[in-house]
Amino acid sequence: MANHAPVIESGPVIETAAGRLRGTQAGGIHAFKGIPYGASTAGANRFLPPRPAVPWAGVREALSYHAQAPQAPRAKRRSELEFLLGPSDATPESEDCLTLNVWSPGLDRAKRPVMVWLHGGAFAYGSSNRAFSDGANLARRGDVVVVSVNHRLNIFGFLDLGEIGGEHFAQSGNAGVLDLLAALEWVRDNIAAFGGDPANVTIFGESGGGGKVSVLMAMPAARGLFHRAIVQSGAGVRMRTRERGLALTAAVLDHLGISRGEWERLQQVSVRALLEAIAPASRAIGPTRWKLLDRYDFGPVVDGEILPQQPFDPDAPAIADDIPLMIGGTRDESALFLADDDAWWRRQLNEGDVRGRIAAIAGDEADALIAAYRRARPKATAAQLLVAVLTGGNFWIRSVLLAERKAMRRGAPVHMYSLDWGTPVHDGRLGAHHAIDVAFVFDTVDVPQATAAMPGARELAARMSATWAAFARHGTPDNAAIPHWPAYTESERATMIFDTECRIDRDPGRDARLLWSRVATR
Repeated sequence: MANHAPVIESGPVIETAAGRLRGTQAGGIHAFKGIPYGASTAGANRFLPPRPAVPWAGVREALSYHAQAPQAPRAKRRSELEFLLGPSDATPESEDCLTLNVWSPGLDRAKRPVMVWLHGGAFAYGSSNRAFSDGANLARRGDVVVVSVNHRLNIFGFLDLGEIGGEHFAQSGNAGVLDLLAALEWVRDNIAAFGGDPANVTIFGESGGGGKVSVLMAMPAARGLFHRAIVQSGAGVRMRTRERGLALTAAVLDHLGISRGEWERLQQVSVRALLEAIAPASRAIGPTRWKLLDRYDFGPVVDGEILPQQPFDPDAPAIADDIPLMIGGTRDESALFLADDDAWWRRQLNEGDVRGRIAAIAGDEADALIAAYRRARPKATAAQLLVAVLTGGNFWIRSVLLAERKAMRRGAPVHMYSLDWGTPVHDGRLGAHHAIDVAFVFDTVDVPQATAAMPGARELAARMSATWAAFARHGTPDNAAIPHWPAYTESERATMIFDTECRIDRDPGRDARLLWSRVATR
């Protein structure tokens, strides 16, 4: 892409169901940001299903991002990683966060494929208002309409009050995914005016965003609102049980000193106080039995209605049989999460350290797993081995289980991939770390420190963004930028490796796959 920023000009006015919008135009792409698809979720609307956006008179300026959802507290990242993924979202945190952003090559009703981005952050934090997920380059390269969505997260989106709040709050444990449903309904009703085809919608997301895609595939109310799905580094095999959700709610009330009979006070508690209740509540109820598959305490709940079943456990949902799926991750996902560990960062780990950390999640399979990864990567250091094994247990095996369970239903095809291109920054410690794929998909590799000006990054971004757009257009990723990509099956397990040279591997990591499958499902 060009090195200089395109000139931003005032764009035309678009008519939507709630009112008229004025966006911007730059480099041949029309952008509309901060579009409300729902009303504020503050006050009396807190914990309730989303309400329609309040219509406006005149022309509303859609020139800049509006706000991000209240963010769950996170561990502080070491200073060396401050710009690894580019600048963070600088918009204020607000319960008035039900907004989306649109990028389009033309406002001409040309019925382009629509790609709806669901941001990462473990259902707890994150935002679509980030520079590395700006949709302009992807829209331009793929001739697609890109939409990115903000919605309620953490305790605001997933506090289950159904038992104590009655019918009025029966859906509170899934309010955050009901927001996503409302956003997809907005796309259905409005995207044609932006040059998109509401009958060809792809949902795609990374990390927690991949979990959101997984959940939507199992939601009956989402049927017909999207037609293809891409899960990046965030396969959602299992979500909270109702029992665990109610236990978390009880722990939140205890932490805040609110009795069950006074639960309505939760709608008046400050944003900060609710956010500060998240970690203590999770500690109070302890870990789930399914520690490799249950990922989100304050995430969706299997309530028998909105989410009738575990998304992909023990089987893939039948209602997604006709949805083509592309799924995968990055080779060194766990490096990003180990970066704050001084022993790992300074390469001061020994074999005993590695075994202890692996045994914490793999139990009596730890030695067999270490041996399997040693055979596959004989030159790996202790630090590299730890990244490889933890990536397998915390990320890769969930993608494998989801892919094989979807493929077993013999419906629409599944395509599996791995991004193996590793960043050379910080002496190559981080490799193909978690979330590095986002900039390649959006063709924004000049934004993150991990990819900016790195040899081969722009070329790989051109291939990956073209591939994601091809999948959105046709339901298959094949295109001239990559070799032929066969579908993933139980017998072949074809996997596209995205690297300086792209290639197909068949059943990569077989020994580790068999071991992790036992650990994850026992």
